[in-house]
Amino acid sequence: MQEPWQRYLRLGIVHFMAFPEVMKGDGPYADTIRRIARDDFFSAIEVGWAHDPMERQAAAAVLAESHLSVGFGAQSALLTTKSDLNALDEAARRKAVALVEGCIDQAEALGARRVAVLSGPYPGAADEAKAKERLVDSLMELSAYGRDRDIAITLETFDRTIEKRALAGPTKFCVEVSEAVRRQYPEFGLMLDLSHMPLLNESPRESLTAGRDHLVHAHIGNCVMGDPKHPAYGDQHPRFGIAGGANDTPEVLEYLRVLFEIGFLGRAGHRPFLSFEVKPLPGEDSAAVIAGTKRVFADAWAQL
Repeated sequence: MQEPWQRYLRLGIVHFMAFPEVMKGDGPYADTIRRIARDDFFSAIEVGWAHDPMERQAAAAVLAESHLSVGFGAQSALLTTKSDLNALDEAARRKAVALVEGCIDQAEALGARRVAVLSGPYPGAADEAKAKERLVDSLMELSAYGRDRDIAITLETFDRTIEKRALAGPTKFCVEVSEAVRRQYPEFGLMLDLSHMPLLNESPRESLTAGRDHLVHAHIGNCVMGDPKHPAYGDQHPRFGIAGGANDTPEVLEYLRVLFEIGFLGRAGHRPFLSFEVKPLPGEDSAAVIAGTKRVFADAWAQL
């Protein structure tokens, strides 16, 4: 495509995946955000939690001066603390909700307008219906908390059988969850990630078509499925082009084509987040991995 992508989307990157040293809420949070802010290839960034108020304050200043659109991912907080928004134990569910409420507060201070979450683990077929009810309860509570702060909630789909083994889960299941939440909170929606589709045994066309009416946010990433001994096996978001990877430029190209076909991209006046989610393996350089990802996207866009 000859037209610039800036006309159709806000191209972003998930900060805490590109710089995994900050994923647990510690480390050089503001400094690594600053590295992304200096790169005008990006018009958006997705940040996660940070424990140090001074780091958050410094990051907020960088984000404000850089004119980046900001999203907030609570996935890192939920995963690293093993918190479960669909826990059958009410005390555990309430603890997870409180954790995300704290993330919403951080998101507000950083200028984000959406907070993304994931479900807890799949409890098995016998408890699936109960867990689904608990997840909807949690998402309704978080949507109410977020609405008071002008922040909407997004549910990201994850694999159910490979690594995260999440309740949500297959796209059709997540659509059912979204339908329930949207009855009261129409601003709620789903995030679909190219890297999770192979793990769900769904093609981009299958996943995006099923979730098209609920899709508010999209990610571009890669995964490794064939070899459990591979260091990036499962949902590790390795760089594009890695040996054994499921996605590279052709898959990114197809993903973009379907995003246009379903109307997520190309709607007048609509420029949604479309973000890279890539993580360097041990020994790899974040800057090099980010640069390679940018090349893949530019190549795919040129072929649209």
